[in-house]
Amino acid sequence: MSGDFQFVEDIIKAGLPDAQVFVEDMTGTRDHLEITVVSDQFKGKLLFEQHQLLMTLLKEELKQRIHAVKLQTYTREKYEQANKR
Repeated sequence: MSGDFQFVEDIIKAGLPDAQVFVEDMTGTRDHLEITVVSDQFKGKLLFEQHQLLMTLLKEELKQRIHAVKLQTYTREKYEQANKR
């Protein structure tokens, strides 16, 4: 991940310490981000609950530095399955 987005990883890991975080700049403007988070804390949660958790963590940055996000969330098991294809 680019150092430009270390703040995103830091915020997410503060709330989800086991998370792997991948951040991509979707437009080159550094404010439209694709964020992939892998965490076993998503187990048993519906997709909207997973995304709601991340949006709550990122709430202040969404008011300032981040204009839009595309979220992808996985448990470790689901992430491994998705990347075996």
